[in-house]
Amino acid sequence: MSLPTDPTHEPTHGQHEPAAAPASTRGAVDLSALAGGGGATPAPGPGPSSGGTWVKRIGQAEFEQALQWSETAPVVVSLGAASAPESVRLDETMGALVDGYAGRLALLLVDAQKEQAVAQAFRVQQIPAVVAVVRGQPVPLFQGAASPEQMKSLFDELIQLAVQHGVTGTLPAFGVAEGEQAEPELPPLHRKAVEAIDTGDYAAAEAAYREALAQKPNDRDAEIGLANVKLLSRVQAMDPQEVRSRGADHPDDLQAQLDVADLDLSGGHVEDAFRRLIGFVSRSAGDDREAARTRLVELFDVVGPQDDRVRAARQRLARVLF
Repeated sequence: MSLPTDPTHEPTHGQHEPAAAPASTRGAVDLSALAGGGGATPAPGPGPSSGGTWVKRIGQAEFEQALQWSETAPVVVSLGAASAPESVRLDETMGALVDGYAGRLALLLVDAQKEQAVAQAFRVQQIPAVVAVVRGQPVPLFQGAASPEQMKSLFDELIQLAVQHGVTGTLPAFGVAEGEQAEPELPPLHRKAVEAIDTGDYAAAEAAYREALAQKPNDRDAEIGLANVKLLSRVQAMDPQEVRSRGADHPDDLQAQLDVADLDLSGGHVEDAFRRLIGFVSRSAGDDREAARTRLVELFDVVGPQDDRVRAARQRLARVLF
């Protein structure tokens, strides 16, 4: 499913297939009238490994915060009602999916029956309805029901759209997921890195993680954090169209293939990124082969060693190497 190019596109009334989101936020509805005063950025919460959640129920009073968060990462807004079973099921499914992105997306739940100003701002005609906000501008997603596979596809494309508009950060968790217990407070250098990421200062975050590794070389969390920050830093200034064109034209150019793999992973196309680099390793030799293998291992860390896609890719890489 592709995102449409019409910035004024709205879901069809009564539609149950996910409607595509525009590839540009230019000309979208201005939500600034909903913003109150004194909104603050969220306090840093637990990281991805601590059972954190990026799902939060809000009203009109908190909407300015949502607009601010959307400058860092895409914010998905579900407009439904607690009294509607379909809406409750939808929110539960989306919440589990969004938490899996570990801060690259957030989900805000709005009771459209109570928060009518918010519903009107998004031009909601029926509930449940789901929209996204990128850099303060709305991106219609779908109305009615949608399968988990359809939601996942849209969320992946939404992240790619955000990257194209320079939104490449991660949000701290809003809190601890239900049934989880909070982890101990982050070590000082890890906290320093997280705070730097929140402000978009990836160089400072990388320096903090490197200092943590210098003090404790076996600090696995610092290694994973460093891999994530390096990826964010690399894709921040990329022109996706130029990168993909160069990658297609130069399949045996190391840097061209590394750049496309980074772009794929940052946009949620994990298996495409892995497949590209494994293919390059299989047909190259010497320093280029080792550089591609090293980058691939870094990307494994970004996704997480317990992810099934990482396990499968490690097996394919081993067959190519040995």
